[in-house]
Amino acid sequence: MPDPLQRVAAATPPKLAHQIRGLSDRTIAWLFVAPTIFLLLAVNIFPLIWTIRLSLTNFRTNRPNNAVEWVGIENYRKILTNPDTWASLQATAHFLVWTITLQVLIGFTLAYLINKKFRTNDLWTTLIVLPMMLSPAVVGNFWTFLYQPQIGLFNYFIAFLTGTDPASFSMIGEVALAPWAIVIVDTWMWTPFVMLICLAGLRSIPPSIYEAAECDRASKWRQFWTITLPMALPFLMLAVLFRGIENFKMFDLVVQLTGGGPGATTQLTSIDLKREAFEKWRTGYASAYAVILFVTVFGLASIYVKALNKVKDR
Repeated sequence: MPDPLQRVAAATPPKLAHQIRGLSDRTIAWLFVAPTIFLLLAVNIFPLIWTIRLSLTNFRTNRPNNAVEWVGIENYRKILTNPDTWASLQATAHFLVWTITLQVLIGFTLAYLINKKFRTNDLWTTLIVLPMMLSPAVVGNFWTFLYQPQIGLFNYFIAFLTGTDPASFSMIGEVALAPWAIVIVDTWMWTPFVMLICLAGLRSIPPSIYEAAECDRASKWRQFWTITLPMALPFLMLAVLFRGIENFKMFDLVVQLTGGGPGATTQLTSIDLKREAFEKWRTGYASAYAVILFVTVFGLASIYVKALNKVKDR
């Protein structure tokens, strides 16, 4: 039986076979990569360019027959001088700082404990990562039920610890508590993700380094600060980068829990952008808003990645 490749080669017309043999490896590689590059350009680059174009106009999606006027950077000026924009950025910053801080502290602690080999290690790892496997919509509905003042278990748990009346406060209905309500839920859901990244970092540290430190009579505390933490730091920073980008565009979980309320207390930039685009139908204004958020995230992420590379190259 002839080889399948030989049969294909024999069936190829001589002129085409000659052209194929004349192609360089680089050209063949580009032939395979070109469809993917075209798809990425169509899905990512073209919408970005179109958004930038719309941001310079007064276009409204609900009024397609109206004349579209070129307004230049007027939309950008309105956004940057709008107090509501800065209020939503402040709410987003509060959410970002506290969720990332709590997730890194708790996630690294859990990773450090699970990295110690014990009998039920695998069972505890599986139980801890369960929340991140759930849909944000399911998590939002689940915690909305837990936060109910009359029947929610969360209020009764707090009442058990503090002695307060369970019906005397509402986590998602009070201005002072609503931001912390979404911080708690996001921390509960995504701390396992940070834990897994930190666990990968801890398990990448060669045991021989700890053996050498023990030979030098270094204490466990000393080993942690001079070996464990410095070598796991790139993984910690990577977890912060991932969670920072994801939480900056957090939308579904907050909508399920508070809808941006009470008032505008938990109205993050993503919710503010959605309302401008799909409730007020200010498409040009919303496009400028999206461009500003993109530039902000891209700029901060670029600076952070440079810092991460410096830490990795130490």
